[in-house]
This record gives sequence, structure tokens and C-alpha cells, in this order.
Amino acid sequence: MATPKTPKKRAADWHPADIVAALRKLGWSLTQLSLQHGYASKALSLATQKPYPKAEKIIADTLGVRPDQIWPSRYDGGVPNRRRGRPIRPAHVPLPGADGTSVRGAADTQTRQAA
Repeated sequence: MATPKTPKKRAADWHPADIVAALRKLGWSLTQLSLQHGYASKALSLATQKPYPKAEKIIADTLGVRPDQIWPSRYDGGVPNRRRGRPIRPAHVPLPGADGTSVRGAADTQTRQAA
């Protein structure tokens, strides 16, 4: 009989309640911290649910630890393990308006031809 493979254990991220509790011990809430850094009141709370590098750094700095200690699943060697910015457009897809037409296309072409 085959034995089931056990998945590799990854370091567990802190539970969101643990993050909030640690901030509370220091006299902060996620809302206060968000507003203090010029973000909307709920902005830093998003970092407890999904990757948000800037917010993660603010929270970690306040707690006196590195972001990869709080969210090890989101980092590889201290560097975020996710892509940033806009996706890169494949080379075979032309930019809108690259052939001299505008993004709106046919309506502008007809206008130019009539003039």
C-alpha cells in the first residue's frame, strides 16, 4: 500500500488577528496607522488579506520586524515573490494607434477621409 505524500511545510503567515493584537499592544490600530501614513482608513487592513508590499512594510516597521517574518509565504529571501506593475505586452500585439489610426478606429478614419 502506498503511503500518502506529506506536503512540505511552509512557514505559516501570522493570523490577521495576531497582527492586529500586536499593533494594539503598541497603541496602534490598522486604521490609525493607515491615516498616519496618508492612506485611506482601510488600506493597511488589505495587507492582512492579500499581498500589498507597501502596506506590509509599514506594518512590519511599526512592529519592529521584517515583512517576510510576518508573511513568509509572500517573500523569497526578503524579496516579494510576486510580480509588480502592469503585465508586459507581448511583442506581437501592436499598440493601439501604432498604424496611424486612433484607438477609436473606423469613425476617425471616415472623418479624415471626408475632410
